[in-house]
Amino acid sequence: MNPEMKGASGKPWGMAVKAVIRREDGCVLLLRRSATNKNFTGLWEWPGGKLDPGETFAEALLREVDEECGLRVDLFAPVGVSSFEMSAMRVVLLCMDAGLAGGEVRLSHEHDAHVWVPIAEHPQYEVVPPMRPIIVTLLQHSPAHVPQPAHTNT
Repeated sequence: MNPEMKGASGKPWGMAVKAVIRREDGCVLLLRRSATNKNFTGLWEWPGGKLDPGETFAEALLREVDEECGLRVDLFAPVGVSSFEMSAMRVVLLCMDAGLAGGEVRLSHEHDAHVWVPIAEHPQYEVVPPMRPIIVTLLQHSPAHVPQPAHTNT
């Protein structure tokens, strides 16, 4: 591997994606990580996960949303980026604004609860640390602000 790809920590970079899924009423889906997870157990997060080899971030996000909560979504635009470090790698987290396109919430073993809440109520939940700066950015927008689609996945 190219040494520049590892960064200052000596760990390789990876990518994860999360969907900020909004219903028509403006509420956003949060999932609570179950005890089956090694990291961030009991904390709340938006659906998403790591990219599989050869996947685009959009393909990975649509797959992860389906696997984790059984929903179909339309991806609109990026809402924030953060990064965090795990034992084996450093991760760039890309969060995308998404609209609910169909399905009923059906949780996988990775999560044990879900809630639909406005972004303004997210600070009341103990969320995974990489999401915190993105929530702060989202809170700086007007509560009535809902980004318009840049494009829709069909």
